Amino acid sequence: MNKKPDDRPGTSTIALNKRARHEYFIEERFEAGLALEGWEVKSLRASKAQITESYVVIKNTEAWLLGAHIMPLVTASTHIHPDPTRTRKLLLNRAELDRLIGAVERKGYTLIPLALFWKKGRAKLEIGLAKGKKAHDKRAVEKERDWRRQKERLLRHS
Repeated sequence: MNKKPDDRPGTSTIALNKRARHEYFIEERFEAGLALEGWEVKSLRASKAQITESYVVIKNTEAWLLGAHIMPLVTASTHIHPDPTRTRKLLLNRAELDRLIGAVERKGYTLIPLALFWKKGRAKLEIGLAKGKKAHDKRAVEKERDWRRQKERLLRHS
């Protein structure tokens, strides 16, 4: 839902998953294309997407995005019945897929969507290879963040 300029040239963010950074340790990032229908592209151009509740699953050596919500526009065609939470195929090359399959099946990692953005006129999804955080990990990260903020305040006032 956030339409914020990105630091990469020629890209703009459609949706971010801020909760993912709080819930998981992100080890590695991958960029995947999305197989979309026409009405979905129009909705993405209008920034009508949400990926906070979504996740990535690997079935039959293919990656799929589940739970992503792309809100259909009111002006959608009358003969098409859009499904906002349909399963969408992710487009990755074979080497990336093999690497992800190995990490998910053998090492216990999870695949989570981090950001949905435009790159050279195409919708892309940034996927994170992640491990879940425990409650004490989350508290430690929050404590570290608070300490950094406090240090900056002290340095600013002295």
